[in-house]
Amino acid sequence: MDVFLDYLIQNWALILVLLAFVVMLIITVFLDKKTIIRMYVLIAVVFALSISVFFEFHLADLNQMTNVRIVLVAIRYSTIPIIISLILFALVKRTQWYVTIPALLLTVINVVSIFTGIVFSIDAEGNLRRGVLGYLPYVGVGAYCAFLIYILIKQSNRQASEIIPIIFLAFSFATGLLFPFIIGKEYSKIFCTTVAIALFVYYVFLILQLTKKDALTGVLNRQAFYSTAHNNNKDITGVISIDMNGLKKINDTLGHLAGDEAIIAVSSCFTKATKFKQSVYRIGGDEFIILCKKTSEEELLKIISDIKKMVFSTRYSISIGYSFRSDETKDFDEMIKDSDLMMYEDKAAYYKQKEIKEEQEEKTVEVWLLQQSFFIYFLYWNIGLRRIPYIFHQT
Repeated sequence: MDVFLDYLIQNWALILVLLAFVVMLIITVFLDKKTIIRMYVLIAVVFALSISVFFEFHLADLNQMTNVRIVLVAIRYSTIPIIISLILFALVKRTQWYVTIPALLLTVINVVSIFTGIVFSIDAEGNLRRGVLGYLPYVGVGAYCAFLIYILIKQSNRQASEIIPIIFLAFSFATGLLFPFIIGKEYSKIFCTTVAIALFVYYVFLILQLTKKDALTGVLNRQAFYSTAHNNNKDITGVISIDMNGLKKINDTLGHLAGDEAIIAVSSCFTKATKFKQSVYRIGGDEFIILCKKTSEEELLKIISDIKKMVFSTRYSISIGYSFRSDETKDFDEMIKDSDLMMYEDKAAYYKQKEIKEEQEEKTVEVWLLQQSFFIYFLYWNIGLRRIPYIFHQT
């Protein structure tokens, strides 16, 4: 009973955070079922590790059951990289199960170390000693953490609202790697709590971000646009208005799934062309706006040029307009109007050109049909047929 109370006292903060995590997962509507299940598994593993770590240090204080204690050390050294791989598996889209292979290999090495001491051992005085590969668990965890942070940044929109939570997560992992060498073995007692708090905070940030993101494209949504437009538009020097051409025709002829694929394809071009200072918003079905902070007109035109090149490489088409201000003398709402006006002019020119092209194609077909009719008439006349069928066509 005393041991149970000691565990509760040492890990009560961890238990509360994990319970809050479970509650958040139960009430969430933003994540798919598979991701939620992975998060539950992650929570269970962290909780199990906290129990294992508690009993490991409890036996160390009593200097008893060395054989059991060394198994618990192997569990701790093995579970930490497994936890990081599970975080990677849960948070990063399209991650496959084989990301856990390095963690499983480290587990095998740790199990072997129970008998050989190549990673760790316990001496006659009950002290934990590092073996030849004593730093391997830290290297493995560090590699996992670096890979996780890299992937999260790569998949983000590179906006401060997304980068800051990733930096927080990176800081938490860095302390987990460095503090054992600064504080000593006592840090292992709070490692689980550190991981749980870091994950919970990042999860809250993730949920907040999902409320600002467009579910289909992953860019920012209309709500996020209004928030920026009304509360933080002083640094905005450029506005780019974009509208897809022919989306209705795609939806009517090929179906709405094909229309969704078209929207995703062009939005991907927008995110690839923009950088840290620019934000892409989907404000309607096929309507997008890019807000550019502290961006020069030269940079603005470069973004537009890159977007046009990327979209041209797809089978889709867009109309685009922009507005620029070098200072705050031009009102933000006026910038939006000017940008939209240029975009609508571009769209009108596109459909005008398309209409002319279609008319030319129709005339070309008519001429071709007329030529074929005369050719067949001439052929029938020359072979001496008395009855010549009427084959002129009207289109």
